Amino acid sequence: MIGLGASVFKRTGLKIFSILVGVAIALVCFEVGATAWLTLRDEKYTSAAKLFTQNTNTFVEAAARESGCRYGDTLFPHPYLAFVHSRGQPCSLRNINNIGLFGEDFPDQRRTDRFVVLLTGGSVAAQLGQMYPKPAPRYLEDELNRNYVSPNGKPFLVLNGGDGAWKQPQQTILFSIYANFVDAVVTLDGYNEQLMIQPGVVSRFELPGNNFLDANPIAAQDGFGKVVVSWMAGRVAAWIQSSFLENSHGAYLLVEGLSQLTTKTDPRTAKLFWEMMKLPQDIYDDPNKLMAHQIEQYRKYIRIMDMTARHYNVKSMFFLQPVPAVDKVLTEEEKRATPDMTYGQRYVGIVRDLETLNEGGIAVRSLLDIYAGEKETIYADSIHAYQAPDGESRGYRIMAARMAREMAEGWDLKAKAKQ
Repeated sequence: MIGLGASVFKRTGLKIFSILVGVAIALVCFEVGATAWLTLRDEKYTSAAKLFTQNTNTFVEAAARESGCRYGDTLFPHPYLAFVHSRGQPCSLRNINNIGLFGEDFPDQRRTDRFVVLLTGGSVAAQLGQMYPKPAPRYLEDELNRNYVSPNGKPFLVLNGGDGAWKQPQQTILFSIYANFVDAVVTLDGYNEQLMIQPGVVSRFELPGNNFLDANPIAAQDGFGKVVVSWMAGRVAAWIQSSFLENSHGAYLLVEGLSQLTTKTDPRTAKLFWEMMKLPQDIYDDPNKLMAHQIEQYRKYIRIMDMTARHYNVKSMFFLQPVPAVDKVLTEEEKRATPDMTYGQRYVGIVRDLETLNEGGIAVRSLLDIYAGEKETIYADSIHAYQAPDGESRGYRIMAARMAREMAEGWDLKAKAKQ
């Protein structure tokens, strides 16, 4: 009996071993096949780690890494602002405030113990304002408090009113809600807006980022039938990307398939949304008319913010952000991270057009040249500056210093005595 039991155990062990070997061989074959397929499809070899990040940016990567979910799963629909971030949910980020943005809660009345500056814009503004909780640096707030005395003599407090993919008129709407509760407003934008100011665009300047459809399944006309499946697939995909499997082409192919299964938009879906956002044909068929129309919309929202600020005795300044395609000699690392440089001349034209608003007393300031003399790597991707794990960033320190100087000059801020 003992011999028979040993024989059965041996046969079972061999079967298990054979199965494991078969699975291992299958996985190796799948990995080799996936690598070959992706290389043929893309007409070049790309590492799996790079494939996982090539269609994203450091802002999205940081949020996905922190939440353990896809970036879209951190979002929450907002009745006025299109989309913000969820709070207290499984995929929520840290440091989300009472309105779904980063940092300190927004006030419902004017504070007397601080000089409150609302900083608003897209993801670069959000990073400048700081996504992470203290002690991560508050670049602009730190710069102002270190070097200048506020108009009311109280410490500066910079509210973070920026978020990924935000663009005008989201900044204008946010400021309209809180204009009578802050002392100053500054915008930092331009890159997301320029995407709507180019030939070939058929949608209104006001088109929100694709995050809007991620956060609004009804608007996407996908209903809620796919929401649970999509969320679960997203968790699987996020786990793969944050594990040792991030170096596997087979894993990338699996994540790509899950993404297409759960997020690919059928051309027939979101039809009403796209119809609402479409420009009249006589505008988008004429490149000159299109460009003039779109940039006038941009100018309009800056004017509205300026008029609102004047009405509520709020100081204002409108900053146009720097971009890798203009005024910086890029390092080899930056060149690899910022492949598209074709928009540079067009972007400069947009900035110069908006600067003419200064003639009417609206304080528009260009930051295009702030990295002109920098030989080190500043940009981590197509628009964001590098941030260390502790939140420190040379690029954002340089940006904050320049913005603070412009604000001090434009608002007659008194410089603090040097220690």
